[in-house]
Amino acid sequence: MPFCHKGCPLNNVIPHWNDLVYHNRWREALRVLHATNNFPEFTGFLCPAPCEASCVLGINEPPVTIKVIEQTIIEHAFREGWMIPEWPGKRTGKTVAVVGSGPAGLAAAQQLNRAGHHVTVYEKSDRVGGLLRYGIPDFKLEKHVLDRRVDLLRAEGIVFATNANVGVNTPVEILRKTYSAILLCGGAEEPRDLTVPGRALKGIHFAVEFLTQQNRRLAGLPVSPDRDISAAGKRVIILGGGDTGADCLGTCHRQGAFSVHQFEIMPKPPEERAASTPWPQWPLQLRTESSHEEGGRREWSVATTRFESGPDGRVTKIHGVRVGPPPDFQRVEGTEFSLEAELVLIAMGFAGPLKSGLLDELAVALDSRGTVSTDQNYMTSLPGVFSAGDMRRGQSLVVWAIQEGRNAARCIDTYLTGTSSLP
Repeated sequence: MPFCHKGCPLNNVIPHWNDLVYHNRWREALRVLHATNNFPEFTGFLCPAPCEASCVLGINEPPVTIKVIEQTIIEHAFREGWMIPEWPGKRTGKTVAVVGSGPAGLAAAQQLNRAGHHVTVYEKSDRVGGLLRYGIPDFKLEKHVLDRRVDLLRAEGIVFATNANVGVNTPVEILRKTYSAILLCGGAEEPRDLTVPGRALKGIHFAVEFLTQQNRRLAGLPVSPDRDISAAGKRVIILGGGDTGADCLGTCHRQGAFSVHQFEIMPKPPEERAASTPWPQWPLQLRTESSHEEGGRREWSVATTRFESGPDGRVTKIHGVRVGPPPDFQRVEGTEFSLEAELVLIAMGFAGPLKSGLLDELAVALDSRGTVSTDQNYMTSLPGVFSAGDMRRGQSLVVWAIQEGRNAARCIDTYLTGTSSLP
């Protein structure tokens, strides 16, 4: 009895395409894979593979490498020329505006386009992709992988409007008057900040700003000279031990940092699956990414108390202390320390969607977490305005974003036509 389905938010039919690959029936494997996942090349590179944590084989030995098989299927399909545009059979005459071109927005746009609606995706940046474009480092997702999929979506009839920041330089009211429905997929971009003395010093930045600049450099795009952030030759401190922190770590290595320390306030997870998260649950255990294997020093149960500056107002030192377990994180007396720092990157997660601009102008209801509140049909407090992805559920995984986009597309299709054949 396979349990990998249970671990996958997209409900990928994993044993079926595994078996098809085993029998060298690659084209059928692609069809089964695409039936539940619009962008297996994104998940194949970026998903942490909760399916593998639920694999039956994983009870007593390493699980099936599901993510690698998934990635291999889609790459094989591109090499063979099987990935061609799929136009809808007919157009409904309905129009939908999708705000945000991350994985949720792109998945919803493709599904709605297949249902026959005219779809326009609005992206505030100069290029399509959201965090896939400017948040994920190239060493995890090379941008030609994103570009070839966006090119396919364009060829299928989806329109992309870049440099269109809805609620800032693109009025929301124009969208409400122009489109039959609007889907908000702006992500959870509000970074969680640190309020300690010295936080305003030069040389302390949010992680996404640092990662965005590096992606722009690698793409040959300009970076503002007065906000140029580089780890080259510097002593770097990364605050936060999650995926974003690991992305910063790998980027610092590539920029030639003198040293990198990564601090996490939570206790160090166990080396093996914790008893509190038995199979087939997502296991609580230590996770080591390639960036960690490349160097740097990781420390747990550390809280920052203040930053120290030199005469030029730049950070020169970080002060911290060891702490106990959550939820209190009590200071451990006598464990205070200080460390030289010339660049500090805050990678402590995200507190929800940005409120200024789009959400303030729309005045949609928010839930207790500050994310956009919707009903069971993904509709916000405004009729005809929907939301999906991190903007609705909070910071999450790429697989959840794609699933959210697919679910919202089906609800919008039903809203516009009274029924839906979308999965």
